[in-house]
Amino acid sequence: MSTLSTASTTKPTLVFVHGYLGGSLQWSAQVAVFSEYFNVITPDLPGYGRNNQLESPDTIGGYADYVLDELNRQGIESFHLLGHSMGGMIVQEMMARAPERVNKLVLYGTGPIGVMPGRFESIDESKQRLIDEGVESSARRISAKWFVDGADSGVYPGCADIAVLASTQAAIAGLSAMQAWSGIQALPKIAALTLVLWGDRDQSYLWAQPEALWKKIPDASLSVVPGCSHAVHLEKPELFNAILLDFLMA
Repeated sequence: MSTLSTASTTKPTLVFVHGYLGGSLQWSAQVAVFSEYFNVITPDLPGYGRNNQLESPDTIGGYADYVLDELNRQGIESFHLLGHSMGGMIVQEMMARAPERVNKLVLYGTGPIGVMPGRFESIDESKQRLIDEGVESSARRISAKWFVDGADSGVYPGCADIAVLASTQAAIAGLSAMQAWSGIQALPKIAALTLVLWGDRDQSYLWAQPEALWKKIPDASLSVVPGCSHAVHLEKPELFNAILLDFLMA
């Protein structure tokens, strides 16, 4: 499992969990800023990024167990936790498994329902196109949906290059994991101070998804970033970092 972290273990730990077709390398702008304040951990999930040689779980709970096991291996007992997209589902499952270990929680560009109602295409359509077109074509097409300017965005190429690292097995398993998952019933039980962060032009998670998180998690805060799609941390990194730092340091 690949991580980027500060050398110091005296700082509080901040864990970034990437989403579907993501990887640790997408957090480079965040690592550069947050390493001053936190021990930053950016895992590659099995089958993705630098861990694309590993077999991927096919459940959200399986991914959650993987991240928790790695944190255990590193001797990290408590941490702030951010999950993006599918990673947001994963961190909700981590909360259910180890609520006492999470200090603050950030649910970013995500929701409580894995089927993602209103998504730019259904999970079944994504699966079929993945089978028909292959990982590279599907990964580049899907990742273009994460930006307001699509493939014309200046940060799209780097993001797409990370997306295509996913193995075929992981790309299919991730879709199955999301499709079978719902975390709605657990939302009222989340006790960690929570920030819901969302780009107002997100084509993957329409407003009803972050709205449900915001309304059903006790005392959750909401930050809506205008003029961004699914990858706020890449489209407007300085604003994203400022919002996140304000929440974590408050």
